[in-house]
Amino acid sequence: MSEAELLEQSFELDLGSELVVRGEVRVRDDGIAKPALIVSHGFKGFKDWGFIPYAARSMAAGGYAVITFNFSCSGVRETDFDELDKFGVNTYSREQADLEALLAALVEGRLPLVHLIERSSIFLLGHSRGGGNSVLFAAEHPLIRAVVAWNGIGDCNLFDEAFREEVLRNGVGYVANARTKQQMPIARVFFDDLDSNSERFNIPARAAEIDTPILFIQGDGDSERLLEGNRLLREAAPDKSHVTLEGANHTFGAVHPFAGTTGHLEKAIELSLAFLNKYTGN
Repeated sequence: MSEAELLEQSFELDLGSELVVRGEVRVRDDGIAKPALIVSHGFKGFKDWGFIPYAARSMAAGGYAVITFNFSCSGVRETDFDELDKFGVNTYSREQADLEALLAALVEGRLPLVHLIERSSIFLLGHSRGGGNSVLFAAEHPLIRAVVAWNGIGDCNLFDEAFREEVLRNGVGYVANARTKQQMPIARVFFDDLDSNSERFNIPARAAEIDTPILFIQGDGDSERLLEGNRLLREAAPDKSHVTLEGANHTFGAVHPFAGTTGHLEKAIELSLAFLNKYTGN
């Protein structure tokens, strides 16, 4: 399926308070409505990062209406992290609310190319923090038919105790972005949100308690923190689908700017399509 046969249209959802969810819909132009696949990026990620557009086109060519987007406090408006003030106050509650707004826009037919989207057949795919967010969202939304997590987090707290104490003491801490050389703020509200929602945002527990099918794809070359999170997910939810990609790192070998696909990325796409296709009802 060539890219020329795919339609792509952008959208913006104004959430008020200067918060906007920006995204694209990609879908094959054959007149047939496709199941919807909402793709969530990770921490220090965005909808145009590295492999995301390529994976979205691949999944669209595979028969899905793929929706990529930036969380409203991703820190990205038009270019790499040009809204660091919003990045600093991002929380899981904010991201869950963004997904809620996106789902409502989809179900109500307010996204572009809606005539090519089967709005009663909705799936989620997320990378890293986006994988965790997808599991959490599915736990509260039975409308979601299945979830795929690519190197998804098993613990919402991405930081060590020393950084947490620094933020709680000073009101803000900073994490380095090795690629952009920026010091990226994390405000106290991030930890306050986690503390207030410890049960709601317990990813292994939520994965274990829901009937929604989930596929966890984990590269064994990922960071130790992510691998430990994956062990927690396997232990808590052994009835869910778990696949290890030998030698795969956190981004399946892909980089930003995108320099081409990799064997590990192609395998992740192949496994994801095969898994999702079992639940499309087609």
